[in-house]
Amino acid sequence: MKAMEQQNADSQQVATSTVETPTPSSNESSPPERRHRWVWFAVLAAFALLFAIVVRHQTQATVAQASLRGAMGPVPVTTATAKVGEVRIYLDAIGTVTPVYTDTITAQVTGVITAVHYREGQFVRKGDPLIDLDSRPYAAQLEQARGTLEHDQQLLAQAQMDLDRYQQAWARNGIPRQTLEDQQKLVLQYRGTVKYDEGTVHYDEVQRGYCDITSPISGRVGLRLVDPGNLITANGTTALVVITQIQPITVVFTVAEDQLNEVLDQLRRGARLPVEAWDRQMHTQLASGQLVTVDNQIDTTTGTVKLRATFDNRGNALFPNQFVNTRVPVKTLHDQVLVPSSAVQHNGETAFVYVIQNGQAKMTNVKPGASESGMTAVEGIQSGDVVADSSFEKLQDGSKITVSIVQLPSTSSETNAP
Repeated sequence: MKAMEQQNADSQQVATSTVETPTPSSNESSPPERRHRWVWFAVLAAFALLFAIVVRHQTQATVAQASLRGAMGPVPVTTATAKVGEVRIYLDAIGTVTPVYTDTITAQVTGVITAVHYREGQFVRKGDPLIDLDSRPYAAQLEQARGTLEHDQQLLAQAQMDLDRYQQAWARNGIPRQTLEDQQKLVLQYRGTVKYDEGTVHYDEVQRGYCDITSPISGRVGLRLVDPGNLITANGTTALVVITQIQPITVVFTVAEDQLNEVLDQLRRGARLPVEAWDRQMHTQLASGQLVTVDNQIDTTTGTVKLRATFDNRGNALFPNQFVNTRVPVKTLHDQVLVPSSAVQHNGETAFVYVIQNGQAKMTNVKPGASESGMTAVEGIQSGDVVADSSFEKLQDGSKITVSIVQLPSTSSETNAP
């Protein structure tokens, strides 16, 4: 009995074990498919998180900007009023300061330098002594020439005296005619000898004068090139001193051949064109002068022509061989609407001003023209319009403004305003 019960129990256990064995179901996914699904979920979650962060950042920036605008209130600005006036059109060019005279003095006689009278950089006048040479050899030659001249002058005087006697004797028929004629020719010979001697004396006087070198012009002396005791030779290439005329002085500049007629038209009408000389940065005007002449031909390699202007240069602001910027007014425009150049702003190629109306800044596009003395001619606004002249980094189209009593500094003409 027990054996049968044990056998039945074993049979049920085997049946139970057979039923519990897992059988693959057709509805369950395989492991690779589950991994792909989880990857897509992760990517979508990452995009959603990034989008939420960007939206939140933009919202915070907008709120902060709005809060900042509300906190700033009206923008204080200084203003300027557009007015009608005239402005000149200039020809701008680069020029070189050129002295009227530049003298490089060399020796004309051979000798030893005994004295140097000038100082480096000294301003000298015409005739001032510069250098002395040992003049004793030339003084001795001059003395010999004068002695020879005096000797021959006495011979001429004696021959003339004899000629007078022969003429008196010939008048009494006391001598033959041949004797008189011979004496006449002898007098002429002595006269020629005296002239030769006089020429020799003059030549030796000139040679003696070359020993005392003086300034041929008024100007500024350069650096010292020789010292006492130096031996110099006649007609050598070594310069003893260089002198440049400073007052007056000229500036030579070039303009394009297309602009030449604008200058010539003024000169034909007899106009005296002024010329301004400015420094390299166009910040400081160095001197004012006048156009003197135009060159007689155009340079075919550059298509330009040279012009020369003269300057008094009383303050010695112009220095020889200095590069300067020149401005020549060739035309004057009348009835132009003028605003300060600092009020004209630029955004790329677009120029505009902020016109103040009813306490607001209205951005108005303008077309700038010629500029002079800090004023610019513009088209697009009317005379009497009030424009902003400061605080451009804070201004926008439609900004509320308040006029500042204190003069505020103007900012750069470049802006990022739309």
